[in-house]
Amino acid sequence: MHDFIGAKDVLSKDRLKELSVRSNAPGFVHLATHVAAICLNSYAIAWTWGTWWCVPFFMLQGILLNFLYATEHECDHFTAFRSRWLNILVARVAGFVIVLTNDYHRLSHYAHHRHTQDWEKDPEILSRKVFETPWDYLWVLSGLASSWGRLLLLIEQTLGRCDEWYATEPQKHTMITAARWHMTGYASIAAVAIYFESWWPLYYWIGPLALMRWTYWLQGLGEHNGLTHEPYTLLNTRTLKTNAFMHWINWNMTYHAIHHTFPSIPFYRLPEVHREVEAKLGYELPSASYLKLHWSHLKQMLKGAGERDICEAHTKSLIDSGRLPKTL
Repeated sequence: MHDFIGAKDVLSKDRLKELSVRSNAPGFVHLATHVAAICLNSYAIAWTWGTWWCVPFFMLQGILLNFLYATEHECDHFTAFRSRWLNILVARVAGFVIVLTNDYHRLSHYAHHRHTQDWEKDPEILSRKVFETPWDYLWVLSGLASSWGRLLLLIEQTLGRCDEWYATEPQKHTMITAARWHMTGYASIAAVAIYFESWWPLYYWIGPLALMRWTYWLQGLGEHNGLTHEPYTLLNTRTLKTNAFMHWINWNMTYHAIHHTFPSIPFYRLPEVHREVEAKLGYELPSASYLKLHWSHLKQMLKGAGERDICEAHTKSLIDSGRLPKTL
């Protein structure tokens, strides 16, 4: 594993220690606003149900729910709150809502950080096929592959099957136990809904979550896809240029290159560190808007380029610019 380019000297140990101090207050405020938005929007759905005005609120509900992934993600890094138990509790609740067990995600995500952009070891790459055509790309971007894969994973782990290569046997047992608790919870909610002849889980939760899954993948595919596969986190990870709403709902994971390089830094300090690092390096970190990024990849694939071709072209451009050494 090569040293992370820029990471060794870009922040001093004292500065990194200062930036890595956690606090409960910012996490409480961020979580409260996210939960409040979901509650208020649920009320709006109920108020407008049966009219066309319900459609935008239904779509917004799906966005708000899907981006609870950012909540689980930040808590799994134990940076959302100072209190460890609070991070675990919030991560478990968020994971239940988005059908992603906290025990599985935490270990899978840590493996992703250790092996970012490694064709053979990064779980985020191994969970899908390498893109060869625009249709491969659009299938993943639609969120349908993710939703189906997440359901199958939950069923497999509930049945006692867990083949995650990065997990020890005790960790696999923990994943299986978590999956069974999740499945028990979902079955209980379904049973209560059927008994009372209520459709609210579909109207306010599962329906919006499933139908708007694609909105998360605008972010998820944007973080690394098309960048070099060399292990330099400031260059194989992308910052997403977007609006204040998307920064907020992502818990600032839009500043993804900084997060991958310094995962101990809490979400609310990432914008500050992003500016500091770019100023010290003297150049802009890989960045793009959602639409520009995905349209660029689709255009290249329509011309016959595959995912590996696009990534290799980025590596070559970095070598030509002097940001990567010629011998890796």
